[in-house]
Amino acid sequence: MPRAATTSDAFNAVAEPLRRDILNYLALQECPVGEIVASLGLEQPSVSKHLRLLRDVGLVHVRRDGRRMLYRTNADGIRPLHDWARTFERFWKNQLRRIKESAEEKLDRVKPDVNSRRNHDFNGNKN
Repeated sequence: MPRAATTSDAFNAVAEPLRRDILNYLALQECPVGEIVASLGLEQPSVSKHLRLLRDVGLVHVRRDGRRMLYRTNADGIRPLHDWARTFERFWKNQLRRIKESAEEKLDRVKPDVNSRRNHDFNGNKN
């Protein structure tokens, strides 16, 4: 089955790592293309192309400020991505809980008796 065009929806649009980088940058502030180019070290035509696609699928808003075009993320457009990823949050939390429990069990097995250290000074003398 052929993959859908990147212009078809937000999910396909963010499949491209550079677009995710641009979205991450825009999440911090509204800015012009030149600032994105300078900050991410990308070529201007490439950034403009990605911004156009992100705008077309509704992930980015653009507004004119004099001669400059200012881009910012569109929270409503990003919401479907967030909602979809949130469905897996319980799995991540469960996995993190299991990792924490496993690490604590390993720590309990390898750490020396804390009480015996508390009752002796650095020279081995009892307190």
